[in-house]
Amino acid sequence: MQIHNSIRARLAEGRTVTGMILFTGSPMMIEMMAAAEVDFVIIDMEHSALDLDRAAHCIRAADASGVTPFVRVPEVDPALIKKLLNLGAAGIALPHANRENCAKLLNAMRYAPEGERGACPMVRAAGYTRGDWNAYATRANRETLAIPLLEDEASIADFDALAEMPGLDVYFVGPTDLSISLGVPGATFDEPKMRAALEKVVAAAKRNGKYVMTTIGNKLDIEYGRDVAKRGVQLIVYGTDADLFVDSMRRLRGVK
Repeated sequence: MQIHNSIRARLAEGRTVTGMILFTGSPMMIEMMAAAEVDFVIIDMEHSALDLDRAAHCIRAADASGVTPFVRVPEVDPALIKKLLNLGAAGIALPHANRENCAKLLNAMRYAPEGERGACPMVRAAGYTRGDWNAYATRANRETLAIPLLEDEASIADFDALAEMPGLDVYFVGPTDLSISLGVPGATFDEPKMRAALEKVVAAAKRNGKYVMTTIGNKLDIEYGRDVAKRGVQLIVYGTDADLFVDSMRRLRGVK
């Protein structure tokens, strides 16, 4: 169980951490990520077919393997978010984030008086035991990460205000949707509009003591990944397990 969010601690030390997005819902895949020394996993409930029961098994596998589990939800659904946090998710990633839905996300994720998350000590995240509730709730509010996905041109334009919001510490620049929104579908951060968007997010995040996450997709390009990290991104996502598997199979078959 996630008693201490190691990702938050590593970021505060100035370290770069790596992760992957899980589409397959396979606990074994998470164990293999751990064997490859990946630091965190984003369990996808936005695009994949994962249900709550499968997400629970994935969170347990991540905890057992020493990988920090985050979950990407499709929208702000307080009932779903409460259950995921009760299972031990260390953070919630929200697609197409803006100030309005981020405020709703924080309200759903935080115990009173900071939010309206329902309280129950007999859940996995609380260790299935009645202890010092105030100490647990305070720690949960502090350690659990709210992760807005920046996927729209409007969110980039408004990012200075979004970066100032208390309670938001990690911002995930989503290159696929963002490139479409900026009119350059499929572009990487080498493209001028995408580069400018990333630079704006990194600069504003640093001014506010926040961190930036993004994915380098399935490029398997070490230099590209290093370049993205040099631009100030401290959380590097390698892509999805499904994408990497399909791409590897195609490469083996000589298919481009």
